[in-house]
Amino acid sequence: MVSAEEALPGRERYPYPLVREHEVLGTDMLGPDAPTGPRPWPEDTEEIILAGGCFWGIERIAWQVPGVHTTSSGYAGGFTPHPTYEEVFSAQTGHAEAVRVIYRGGEDTLRALLTQFWEQHDPTTENRQGNDVGTEYRSAVYWTTPEQGEVVMASKRAYQGALAEAGRGRITTELSPLAEAGDGVYYTAEPEHQQYLAKNPMGYCNHGFNGVACAID
Repeated sequence: MVSAEEALPGRERYPYPLVREHEVLGTDMLGPDAPTGPRPWPEDTEEIILAGGCFWGIERIAWQVPGVHTTSSGYAGGFTPHPTYEEVFSAQTGHAEAVRVIYRGGEDTLRALLTQFWEQHDPTTENRQGNDVGTEYRSAVYWTTPEQGEVVMASKRAYQGALAEAGRGRITTELSPLAEAGDGVYYTAEPEHQQYLAKNPMGYCNHGFNGVACAID
């Protein structure tokens, strides 16, 4: 992992335009982070960041969970402000390819999200998902409230038990409050990465059931 001192310098603002409307859900992806015309998300929603390899597949998994208001692909957990895809891919920013999920339904929706998250990628392969290798492809969950953190940690314990019963390895997923992950900021990715697999149904996806099921109670 690159250090904060060694990371690329980045920039003060996004070097590319941002798309606001979700291709599948029709909702606002940017919310209060929009460079122009910020709009708050609905008051009954919460935010969590999920990373588990290529963000295309993780985002498609998330937007299908009932209770999800909107999703976007982006970068989190790194040090370079407003990075580009090419910079993140170089592994010189410290970011993971990540997905912001805005959801309703409190802990019930969060548990449903986490169940899909754990089951649809391999959380035991550090900095790797299949042929995708590098710190940018690491598994991570970054929460935004202490209550979310408790649910996330409980889900990890439950899923580690299921993995152990199946003879699988140790979870290597990075678990942290978003505020303590790198510079503490989620950056929305370029327009071409948003809802990529909805726009390209036959596009590359390295996600699917990993063979170990576990309901997160």
